[in-house]
Amino acid sequence: MGELPYKIACLCDLRDASGRVLLLRRLKAPNLGLCSPIGGKLDMGSGESPAQCAQREIHEEAGILVPIERLQLIGLISEQAYEGRGHWLLYYYRVIGAVEVEPRDMREGRLEWFDASQIESLPLPETDRKIIWPLVHSVECPAEVTSATGPGPRHGFFAVHIDCRGPEMVWTVEQRVEPTLGGGAR
Repeated sequence: MGELPYKIACLCDLRDASGRVLLLRRLKAPNLGLCSPIGGKLDMGSGESPAQCAQREIHEEAGILVPIERLQLIGLISEQAYEGRGHWLLYYYRVIGAVEVEPRDMREGRLEWFDASQIESLPLPETDRKIIWPLVHSVECPAEVTSATGPGPRHGFFAVHIDCRGPEMVWTVEQRVEPTLGGGAR
């Protein structure tokens, strides 16, 4: 296969007050025609951090400024030979608290809100459907916990390596931390 480039990017999980997920129906590669969280590549030239990249991408694509303190890293995803074109290292950030964004068209695609129950029926990248979304759901705090006021609820964390080289993806969950439901309880 030869040496492939390694790209570093972030994915940004935004939810509204009803718990709906903001996704982008992509008009560009990668994932042309598929739905995915907003995000993009780190600006390597400026030395941008993953959290700064997430903040910038949310501002550029959703039109809102989210303080870095509201970004919680809940996943680290490495994809080996994705689409046979390159390796990806993806930082998956969940925005803490609800946001308001109007659905709209932009150069990358169309931003739309979806109920969590709709995600499985959407056109998704295979890695997202089989691996990433199930892992995200496994480390989320329940909605009633994150919407309640009080100290301490935090989403968990996962790290996964996905080998996309063969006819079937092979993945290894390298780390998984349960969500903390507040007051130190699990």
